[in-house]
Amino acid sequence: MGRGRRNLPKFENIEIIAAGSEGKAIAKVDDKVIFIPFAAPGDIVDLQVVKKKKSYLEAKVTHIHKSSELRIEPKCSHFAVCGGCKWQHLPYDEQIKFKQQQVKDQLERIGKIDTSSMQDIIGAPDDYYYRNKLEYTFSNLAWLTEFSKDIDYSERNMNALGFHIPGMFDRILNIDHCYLQAEPSNEIRLAVKKYADENSLNYFDIRRQTGFLRNLIIRTASTSDLMVIVVLYHEDEEKREALLNHIQELFPQITSLMYIINEKKNDSITDQEVKLFAGKDHMMEEMEGLKFKVGPKSFYQTNNKQAYNLYKITRDYAHLTGNELVYDLYTGTGTIANFIASKAKKVIGIEYVDEAIEDAKINSELNSISNTEFFAGDMVKVLDDLFVDTHGKPDVIITDPPRAGMHPKVVELLNRIEANRIVYVSCNSATQARDLEILKEKYDIKEIQPIDMFPQTHHVENVVVLELKSN
Repeated sequence: MGRGRRNLPKFENIEIIAAGSEGKAIAKVDDKVIFIPFAAPGDIVDLQVVKKKKSYLEAKVTHIHKSSELRIEPKCSHFAVCGGCKWQHLPYDEQIKFKQQQVKDQLERIGKIDTSSMQDIIGAPDDYYYRNKLEYTFSNLAWLTEFSKDIDYSERNMNALGFHIPGMFDRILNIDHCYLQAEPSNEIRLAVKKYADENSLNYFDIRRQTGFLRNLIIRTASTSDLMVIVVLYHEDEEKREALLNHIQELFPQITSLMYIINEKKNDSITDQEVKLFAGKDHMMEEMEGLKFKVGPKSFYQTNNKQAYNLYKITRDYAHLTGNELVYDLYTGTGTIANFIASKAKKVIGIEYVDEAIEDAKINSELNSISNTEFFAGDMVKVLDDLFVDTHGKPDVIITDPPRAGMHPKVVELLNRIEANRIVYVSCNSATQARDLEILKEKYDIKEIQPIDMFPQTHHVENVVVLELKSN
């Protein structure tokens, strides 16, 4: 053991023993847990500690003495620099084993859950090119992975169109090829960058809040609909129309070409007006013959094929006979609510985003579904005892909260409501485990089903079925 910069230790010939949370691998030295990115269980490595916490350390690999037998060559040339796809160096069948173990560990450790009812994880049909939405960022502060010190800084091409470097708000990695979204995603991004460079369009400078080009959003659908949204920092009609016309001419398959003028300091478009340049102002998705209207701001599961499997599992676990009143909490654009409506007496969806609820209502109308009702507002404020008294006690509750899980007051209310069955869909088994520990007071856990929506990453969905205890 030696000492590095800032008095942080180095360790030599350390074995990586497991895959951990957040996509990091795990080693132990003197009973101290060390989290290491881009390592694989079985590696023998030298480590430089980069962060020292009371209960653990974070380190980076400085040398690999022996590579794990699990290691494979990552497909992406940006691996370990880009913030995504942290598990590309592991075979997909190993990734999903680690994800299953991650869910099991978190449920047992945080929620004190008996995981004997856990089923084998359901892997994704496609482990690459599975996303239907990507957002790229323009920046005049490129992250340079290779450059010559002989070239003066002012003469370097510092324009980038790609993804944020992890932990850096102002540095963008220029992406050559992303393996997450199928073509023409890469073709569109590269063509837009080429046009911007050839026509000297200014890339956004987030520090000085100057520039013209800000973001590029590409959305695809299983119906072959294709949406492209160009986000600009300020209006310049001549330059904007020339750019959008160029995109339209090169990619006539685009069904919805839109733009946004975002003059704010942050990149969020939820509060921005989206303007239509050509085509439709939405895409259409389909699932089991149902149509779903997806607007530029609409939330839709980013992995189409695996979303279908997730919804089928959720519907099956709800055990619907056609006589049930179902509450669908955090309903989003009502995809699950509309998907299960034909099997239930009535479905009530609640969601805090007003625009999502409007989409949910439209999706019901599109499919001639008349037994759904949707309410917008903060879950804690909307879902209370009065709401249940007014709309009826649900037989089944489906809940699919954000990563933070459910508010404690919502969890407490679910225990008071005493629905016969709860199907809890989660994208974060740690916060799910926290909520389940409270729900255990009134409910027995009957099924646990992990499902992988995001190959090459550490993220994993988990579905838990709870049944009301018999008194």
